Amino acid sequence: MLKILLLSDFTSEYSRLLLRGFLRYSKEVGGWSFYRIPLTPDDRYENTVIKIAQKWGADAIIGQISDVNVQKLKSIGIPIILQNYTDRISGISNITGDYWGTGIMAANYFLKKRYKHFAFYGTRTTVWSREREEGFRERITESGHEMICYNEDYNIRYGSTSDLSLLKDWVMALPRPIALFACDDAFALRVTEVCCLHNIRVPEDVAVLGVDNDEILCNMSDPPLSSIVLDVENGGYQAACHLEQIISNRDLPQFNITINPVRIERRKSTEGYAIDDPLVLSTLRMIEDENNHQLTITEILRQVHVSRRVLEKRFKSMVGQSIYQYMLKQRISWFAEKLLTCDKPVAELAFELGYEDYINLSKGFKRIYNMSPTQYRNQYATGKGTTG
Repeated sequence: MLKILLLSDFTSEYSRLLLRGFLRYSKEVGGWSFYRIPLTPDDRYENTVIKIAQKWGADAIIGQISDVNVQKLKSIGIPIILQNYTDRISGISNITGDYWGTGIMAANYFLKKRYKHFAFYGTRTTVWSREREEGFRERITESGHEMICYNEDYNIRYGSTSDLSLLKDWVMALPRPIALFACDDAFALRVTEVCCLHNIRVPEDVAVLGVDNDEILCNMSDPPLSSIVLDVENGGYQAACHLEQIISNRDLPQFNITINPVRIERRKSTEGYAIDDPLVLSTLRMIEDENNHQLTITEILRQVHVSRRVLEKRFKSMVGQSIYQYMLKQRISWFAEKLLTCDKPVAELAFELGYEDYINLSKGFKRIYNMSPTQYRNQYATGKGTTG
């Protein structure tokens, strides 16, 4: 029987999903036992972990320690996988992430909504916040815009939230409307709480996007938070798989598990566009209405009461692409989301979106996601995460 020490706060959605994937693999192979050690700020925490590992006869350690003494932990002589916190750790296996890519996904989402002002709220104390900020900044700068940034001196999940005056002053001074990306859902929730206390409208004045899709935090917010969904459970599954291989063969090299951003769970905190043209705004809302999967340009024209030439000209001027191109990308985005959130056959989902010719949809999907719809579903919905 394999004995695994689990080090985690066990409260965040990220940690719970990671453990869920890990436990799913352990149940498939059988014969695993776990000892849970919650995180504490005690300076002697590592000594406690080492003591328990040796007394229990642990085979491996998996979890999170913010300021880890790698050599001290490695002295136990068992495999260790640590979740990134302050930095990636050399000489040890990491559960890391495409944090940069997550920032770029957030930027692309807001740019699509035609925002001109952008902000980031996070902390410089964690690698995942720093790199999400960098990815967001790179894409915003590339698009010809600037980003306003505010960083806390600590991770607010583990610190006091009683003094919000500095954050309040920063948010109050932001230009409006503005698209604000927070490094995770806890930070995003703090922004919407400040906005609520000081009569700042979300999303009309400040559109807020988080990361992790923590259902509790996102739905505590008023309005509910939009959030980037990460491939966390699959990452936990892969970590467990590789850990078992290393336990059985100590000569295998260290490895990193890279957890990727998958999609954006849209809620009311980003419901809106920074577009003044009422005709274009009305068209966008029709296209993105979840009940309009099979909407046609003819039906749009029937409701807006202008010629196609007029609408196309104004739409392309504001959005940067034709109505058809925008509708196509929106349908493929819906299709990708449904692939991961329901079990219907791929062809049936395509038909619900109005595609009688699945081949054309598949080609368009590959251009955007660099893989077929079936490959996308297999990779992100069945426990087959990626390594990096």
